Amino acid sequence: MTPSLSDAIDILTRLVETPSFSKEEAATASLLADVLEREGCVVERIGNNVIARHRCNIADAPWMVLNSHHDTVRPGGGWHTDPHAAVNDGTRITGLGVNDAGGALVTMLMTFLALRSSTAWNHHVMFVGSCEEEISGTGGIDRLVREGVFDGVAVACVGEPTGMKMAIAERGLLVLDCTARGRTGHAARNEGVNAIDVAVDDIAWFRSKPFARMSEVLGGVQMTVTQIQAGQQHNVVPDECRFVVDVRVPDVYTHEEVLAAVRAQVASTVEPRSMRLRSSAINANHPLVQAGRRLGMESYGSPTMSDMALMPPIAKLKIGPGDSARSHTPNEWLGLDELQNGLEQMSRLTREFLGTTQ
Repeated sequence: MTPSLSDAIDILTRLVETPSFSKEEAATASLLADVLEREGCVVERIGNNVIARHRCNIADAPWMVLNSHHDTVRPGGGWHTDPHAAVNDGTRITGLGVNDAGGALVTMLMTFLALRSSTAWNHHVMFVGSCEEEISGTGGIDRLVREGVFDGVAVACVGEPTGMKMAIAERGLLVLDCTARGRTGHAARNEGVNAIDVAVDDIAWFRSKPFARMSEVLGGVQMTVTQIQAGQQHNVVPDECRFVVDVRVPDVYTHEEVLAAVRAQVASTVEPRSMRLRSSAINANHPLVQAGRRLGMESYGSPTMSDMALMPPIAKLKIGPGDSARSHTPNEWLGLDELQNGLEQMSRLTREFLGTTQ
């Protein structure tokens, strides 16, 4: 039985109209907990994470997690409506977080509630509404892993806007703070060693696409210089130039391999901000992926990162209604037809995987 579209719209509207910036999600956590408790679920709160469980009739069965996040970025300029007013024109809802990831969150929530009508599954099922996803914070999935919530979990569906295509892999993220060093001098006399020149040579190496191995699904390592800062005044040769490199790491490299290669090739000092955000992939022959393919679902490798990066090394699939290109943009929207399709497809996928299509 497909979850109700009208109920999904009601919950999604309430979520949009409840501000939930990262680390400020207490109100939406309470909203999710209230919905679950009204349906008879036992709810666990760990910080602003909301957890509910449903056991199948196999005592030692593994767990399947249905997850999405309820935090949002802060709205930028360019909105034509109040970002926290869920504007429903009959074909779409416009509002902050409706696409990323309100639609996916409601889809996972409603799917979980519908699955509670039976215990004839081959996995126990857990709903996790997580916080701090937009900042990869330590209070979200990271905290749940540390506190043992993922113990016994074999597979997870992570709700993000994928157009209901199956993202079977996603790149990891490695942010590098680089410092090129020179020696100050007077610009008019061509003295010193210009740290900008050192940085330019290093940046040219980053642009040369030096990593040879290619992932079948994700392609190669992608490195982009995103920030640069140097110099204090026009007539002084700068002795320091700082720049930041955004590195997207596919599943054919580890963060350690990429970092070691960078440090061996550039003159700048290189410090990673974090080594936590790893690439993720699910085997293309995993029963969950095969279940989706039997239903005609497409698969792809995702260039964007999600809470999959912080989960333990279990099978993880990213999926949900909406379009990633709308995320973090003014006038963010989700089509009601997209939400309906998400509810239908997620219900079919989970039931196909969990052992029955009734």
